[in-house]
Amino acid sequence: MNKRAFQADQVSKSFGALRVLDNVSITINPGEVVGLLGPNGAGKSTFINILAGYEKQDGGTVTIDGHPLDGLSPSARAKFGVARTFQSGRLFGKLTVAENVALGAIGLGNSSKVAKERAESILEILGIEKLSPYPAESISHGNARLVGLARAVAAHPEYLIMDEPAAGLNEDEAPRLIHALESVTKNIGCGMLLVEHNVKLVTEACSRVIVLATGTLIFDGDPHEALKHEEVKSAYLGNAGAH
Repeated sequence: MNKRAFQADQVSKSFGALRVLDNVSITINPGEVVGLLGPNGAGKSTFINILAGYEKQDGGTVTIDGHPLDGLSPSARAKFGVARTFQSGRLFGKLTVAENVALGAIGLGNSSKVAKERAESILEILGIEKLSPYPAESISHGNARLVGLARAVAAHPEYLIMDEPAAGLNEDEAPRLIHALESVTKNIGCGMLLVEHNVKLVTEACSRVIVLATGTLIFDGDPHEALKHEEVKSAYLGNAGAH
């Protein structure tokens, strides 16, 4: 698979008189796991919606390897290698875990045979292959999160945007998610952008973190350095330290 940088350049967005994003620029490199932090109202959801094609920006561009994605639908962007998971992304309860994962590949036009093989491979990579024959409605919330990740990865994206993948996970389940993300990066190589409130998970899973505050990029760098950054602490950790 061709590996290319995923970029947002000077992206801006307003809703009426409210400026939600103000000239935000980021680059995510192939295989890189980047965390996106920021307090409520920082513009995180709007930003990832623009990256994935669910929202149109007022200014700026989104590109892969310099190729503009602006104006393309989410499904069209998926064909360019950009996938997105949702915080409330539900599985099809009556289908088996393997069938749920295979749908991720079928959605991009792969044959049932290819989709089944990918599902088996990805479930093994994530260490949850034993769940394959069980109905999705019968598995735990933590396992459902991993199956949702597997379904997104089955499309073989170059870049995966994840909206709060750790939401609802307990302290025992979060390390499994971190391990799963590491396995995906190592074995499949897609870059990731994680929108998270769980600062501990971001510092452990991500090699880089970007921080938004009131629609402005205030930090882009090492996760551990972000925790020491005065502007980050006042803008984010000051009212989100309990997460």
